[in-house]
Amino acid sequence: MASCCETEAAAVTTEAYLAGAAVREARELVAELCRHFYAPGWVTGTGGSITVKVNDPAVPLADRLIVMSPSGVQKERMVAADMYVFSADGKVLSEPAAKPWPNKPPKCTDCAPLFMKAYQMRGAGAVIHSHGIETCIASMLDPGAKEFRMTHMEMLKAIKGHGYRDELVIPIIENTPYEYELTDSLSEAIAAYPKATAVLVRNHGIFVWGDSWISAKTQAESYHYLLDAAIKLYQLGIDWTTPEHGPVNRAKRSRSILNPGIPNECHAAEPLKCVVLDIEGTTTPISFVTDVMFPYARDNVRKHLTSTFYSEETKEDIKLLRVQIEDDLRNGIPGAVPVPPDEAGKEEVINSLVANVESMIEADWKVTSLKQLQGHIWRTGFEREEIHGVIFEDVPEALKNWNSRNIKVYIYSSGSREAQRLLFGNTEHGDLRPFLCGYFDTTIGNKKETRSYFEIAQTLRVDSPSQILFITDVFQEAIAAKNVSRW
Repeated sequence: MASCCETEAAAVTTEAYLAGAAVREARELVAELCRHFYAPGWVTGTGGSITVKVNDPAVPLADRLIVMSPSGVQKERMVAADMYVFSADGKVLSEPAAKPWPNKPPKCTDCAPLFMKAYQMRGAGAVIHSHGIETCIASMLDPGAKEFRMTHMEMLKAIKGHGYRDELVIPIIENTPYEYELTDSLSEAIAAYPKATAVLVRNHGIFVWGDSWISAKTQAESYHYLLDAAIKLYQLGIDWTTPEHGPVNRAKRSRSILNPGIPNECHAAEPLKCVVLDIEGTTTPISFVTDVMFPYARDNVRKHLTSTFYSEETKEDIKLLRVQIEDDLRNGIPGAVPVPPDEAGKEEVINSLVANVESMIEADWKVTSLKQLQGHIWRTGFEREEIHGVIFEDVPEALKNWNSRNIKVYIYSSGSREAQRLLFGNTEHGDLRPFLCGYFDTTIGNKKETRSYFEIAQTLRVDSPSQILFITDVFQEAIAAKNVSRW
């Protein structure tokens, strides 16, 4: 006898199901969205494409059918019958009938394999590909850039996982003659930027996804707004990448790399005495943090809280979490749920804490209470050798070089100081802690605020901030550190 899941999987491929209400509504929705996005110029000249998963609560999202707009069709005249229907694994189940001349024969969009990557790698419920002019121009503002960055804009709130003060990072990939040739570079960008919900294609357009068509549409509209704002700010000479939105530095930007020397444009007026290193994306691959560290903390938070609930350390962790959660509730942060008093019982308290912590990790919430708890969970993982620290190959050599020149090296990361020690104490290259003189975390301040770097400079007791070299992969952090010299 077939299982329930097998029965459902078989049902979605029947002719009756393909002609049913759920698929019909998805076809009509895609046609409506195409007409809607024609007006602002996102899908003109038959360009661009839209795809959604069929809304059927009886079928898991990953197994639902996919409706996709075709290629070479006037988007403003598109109707439900023009759509292709795919299975969840990308097989064509239904295609449109040919129309009389001068219409072209029906053709599946070249974007199909790209859309499938977003569905498979991100669990998307809808994907929108726009050829809007702002998406092209924004990708050309800095021809060598691999990312588009923006911060301190109200519309950032509409992008999943972002707030007003957060930095939006959209990966940029290079265009190819045919869209299907973008598949590998798109999937690499999706893997390298787990927080991103969009990828820009230089001189081409943008791919945006969400867990539903509403989420994808909302974010796509917001991305176009933000990209258009960046272009206009650029024309006005205003920098959209920094909190201050000061004058644009039109000099060619170059990213710092872990090199024992100092970049030519960064030569200090005084001899270098200290180096302060970021971790994520600078000494350590972002993928290690997002694919190993975060999942380990998320998967083990309940076990950790249960086994250590009555320890003084965990009591302090819970106390800090309560304060943060109460603040999140006051501010209406999504995912925050009340934590009952201790009198409600251990299990009830842990259930609510786990729900909050999972939500914080999903949103990449950089708050001290979360980072401290994660550090304690990771400590157990390192002690059990379930985790091994991963760093870039050039890090040990750079650390040795700086030490040989009597330059002191420190770490400044949003992760707790304990987590930093664990990472560098358990690397593939051995224990690197002897090369490090100290650790800073967000207890000294937010990494995107200049005061934090001022406090670090005061702690290191240098004669001038120019005697400190700060290395990071986040442009906004570098600007905040640079502005210390203006204080």
